[in-house]
Formats: sequence, C-alpha cells, structure tokens
Amino acid sequence: MLHIKFSKQNKSVCEERGNHLSMDSMERIEPSIDPNTWIPLDEDTISKDVLSFCDEESYENRLIRSQEKTGLPEAVQTGIGYSNGTLIAPGVMDFQFMGGSMGSAVGEKITRLIEYATQKLLPLVLVCASGGARMQEGTVSLMQMAKISSALHYYQVQKKLLYISILTYPTTGGVTASFGMLGDIIIAESKAYIAFAGKRVIEETLGQKVPDGFQLAEALFENGLLDLIVPRILIKGVLSEISDLYSSVPYKKN
Repeated sequence: MLHIKFSKQNKSVCEERGNHLSMDSMERIEPSIDPNTWIPLDEDTISKDVLSFCDEESYENRLIRSQEKTGLPEAVQTGIGYSNGTLIAPGVMDFQFMGGSMGSAVGEKITRLIEYATQKLLPLVLVCASGGARMQEGTVSLMQMAKISSALHYYQVQKKLLYISILTYPTTGGVTASFGMLGDIIIAESKAYIAFAGKRVIEETLGQKVPDGFQLAEALFENGLLDLIVPRILIKGVLSEISDLYSSVPYKKN
C-alpha cells in the first residue's frame, strides 16, 4: 500500500521496491524545471479528424474525451524552461492522452520545438511515453516519424546541438522507431518497457519464443542500446551535468 502524499513526494517511485509508477506530463515537468520558469509553446495545436475515422467510437469524440480527462489539447507538452539554471527545450509526452499516440499535432509540436531549439541553440530533451503512431490518422501519423527525424538531423548534424532522449514506461512503435532512439544520449527509467513491436507479435512473426524481460530497459542497456538507466529522482541533476559538460566543450566555444 502506497500513500499518495508520500508517493508524490518521492516522484511516484515505490520506496520499498524502487518500482516507477506512471506519471502525467505535468508531474514530470514540475520537478524537472526550475519554479516559475516553464513557458509552454504551441498550446493551440490540436489534431483534426481528416479521415472521419470511426471504430467503436469516432476519433473526434476520442479527442474530446481525452482533452476533458487530461486537461491537455494533445498528447505532448512542449516549451522552454530552466533546469538548474540552464535553459532547455523539453517536450514531454503524456500516456494518459490516447496512450501518448503520435498524430499530426504531436508530430507538429515536436517538430516546432526542435526548430525553436535549433534557432535559439538550446539543448533539447524529449521524454517519451507512447504506444506509437496514432492509428486513427493512418499514413498522416506515420509521416510524423520522417518529419521529426528530418528536423532532428538538421539540429544534430548541421548545428551540432545536444539532444537527450528519455525513455519511460512504455515507449513503443513509431516513437521508438524514430526520435526515441535518435538521442545523442539515450536515458531510460528503471524497468521501462521499450520496444517496436510487442512480444506476442514478434513470437507470431518469427514462430519462436523470445525470453521474458528482453524489452525492458536493463536488457537493452546490456546490449548497448541505451547510454544510462537513471532513477527518476536523479533525472534533473543528470540532465544538468550533461548540459554543463556539453556547453563547456572546446569546439562549441570556437
């Protein structure tokens, strides 16, 4: 049994077992950004039901219901703020909004954030929590993978700026296959589930069993796919150290 008050003080981490519980995007932003420095960007960017998609419920109704449930216009919050005195450009996905799925508005907000960080020469931090591309938008959602990756290429290769990717539980599908794994430094939370396809799909496709836990952060770290596994309570300090180190390298000064 966990008391909510003490759980929130410990950033939703179980003190006894160290398990990381789910958090919404604002719960991640508040402890990571210095007080009264968070400035949101592109809050008016929302998805449109261009396909008039309907399964058990219309896409338009799903969007409205998710907006009412979370108080957010979309499945990602982007903005700028200071972290231990360093100005950064964070984007934080919210799994409670349609499973953090990446539709056209999510892709547009992240792309605009990257372009803003490129223009202002800011470190970029993207916190991933997503089930992947948003099926209700079809090919339009898949196009966001290429759009974001293209903006990141210019940011990282041409401008040589720092992009830190933080993978949380869960990070899957098109987010993993695009910007989730493109960070200059890739950080994961403990026991985060990180995958492209789920275990069942892989087993059915390959016709063979795959080991338990092979898609958890610890297994990916052992196989060289991650740079760090950082407890949630230490994330802000780690980001600050990396940013300070990056800003002091000789070629940046020149």
